[in-house]
Amino acid sequence: MSDGGKQALWGGRFKGQSDPLFRRFNDSLPFDYRLLMEDIAGSIAWAKAIRRAGVLDDAELAQLLAALAELAILAQQNPAAPLGSGEEDIHSWVETQLIKRTGNLGKKLHTGRSRNDQVATDLRLWTRSQIDARQAELLDLQRSLVELAQRHKDCIIPGYTHLQRAQPVMLAHWCLAYVEMLRRDHDRLADARRRVNVCPLGSGALAGTAYQVDRTMLASDLGFDRPTDNSLDAVSDRDFVAETLAALALTGVHLSRLAEDMIIYCTQEFGFLELSDAVSSGSSLMPQKKNPDSLELIRGKCGRLIGAQNTLLVTLKGLPLAYNKDMQEDKEPLFDAMENAALAIRMAGIVLRNTRIREDVTLKAARGGYSNATDLADYLVARGVPFRESHDIVGKAVRHAIAAGKPLEELPLDELRTFSPLIADDVYAALSIDSCLSKRQIHGGTGRASVHNALHAAANRLGL
Repeated sequence: MSDGGKQALWGGRFKGQSDPLFRRFNDSLPFDYRLLMEDIAGSIAWAKAIRRAGVLDDAELAQLLAALAELAILAQQNPAAPLGSGEEDIHSWVETQLIKRTGNLGKKLHTGRSRNDQVATDLRLWTRSQIDARQAELLDLQRSLVELAQRHKDCIIPGYTHLQRAQPVMLAHWCLAYVEMLRRDHDRLADARRRVNVCPLGSGALAGTAYQVDRTMLASDLGFDRPTDNSLDAVSDRDFVAETLAALALTGVHLSRLAEDMIIYCTQEFGFLELSDAVSSGSSLMPQKKNPDSLELIRGKCGRLIGAQNTLLVTLKGLPLAYNKDMQEDKEPLFDAMENAALAIRMAGIVLRNTRIREDVTLKAARGGYSNATDLADYLVARGVPFRESHDIVGKAVRHAIAAGKPLEELPLDELRTFSPLIADDVYAALSIDSCLSKRQIHGGTGRASVHNALHAAANRLGL
């Protein structure tokens, strides 16, 4: 079949030209050109594999490798070189370029290989390298959080549940909570990478290749751990994409939560922090505005990561074995998710490195909101009052303090004793914010020593 004088790789079976809209609908080059370097790497490995299988001789292999090396240089200089060529996909473009450089020899390279195992290999190679890049970025973001914590090692902020002040915590404890989330994100990507890193090349279209290719050596040449075990599964498996997108979606959830916290904290109503001008914008109408656009865009773009996972799962859920053209729809959500994950992770790091914490404001807020009420209940428990009873007593005391417009620690002793005669003048020390923190010197708690130890451990792990 011809189309504007260009013969498709599969055109021998067909007569006449493709409909122009079908070409536009069918062709994947506008997005799969991103797999150029991976397609070249896979082609180099395949050329070596079919040389070992006796399909090529040494001279032919040398000529093909030289041409592929030339293409690799072109790809490095201009990754978008294939665009505008009119080729159907990146595999067609690479093959056409080889034929231009080596003549009929270029047509031999596809011996025993299908675009089905070829694209599965390319996509695994690309996904693997992108996972490595996202993992490095996640480590860097963890460092940004740890460095913020180190700059404000003794800063106290109110901790929240239901977005209501709950108990005082260290800012470093807040930072390390997000470090823990990002550690899990890093680990999930590492786990996904294990299943990405198997080699489908040599599976052919669906039944395996008829040539005696050493697939174990082929996998090793491409840095894979092993070859896939079933050709039908190998060409139709996109679990590795779905799993990677799932890990990215959870990363997006965590980045969005971080962004939301900081958006709230930089409002005038909270005033806990100030964003750098470098990551903020103004209003075209209101001269006084300083908008947290960087954080809002992190929050917004992370929705695309969740959408990408859903898009792929819906695409895959009804596909019969083995390869179906629907699977071409795996790439755009993956490419988009990886690009936006990279932007969001890196931007979050820049925001954190340039954020100013107002420690006086956070301390004042931590002292407010009756966040020491639990400590008054614990004070009574230490004097033999069952917790449920002490909880009720303190609830009444808080209600009284609210009506009086005073914090608990400013109520006179005689007023406090109306709620329990067990309350003595040592209660004020127990209600201080330092006491509230010092009582929580437990692994994972917000006591100063516990937090400083955790911060030290995180810094060591991250090479700080």
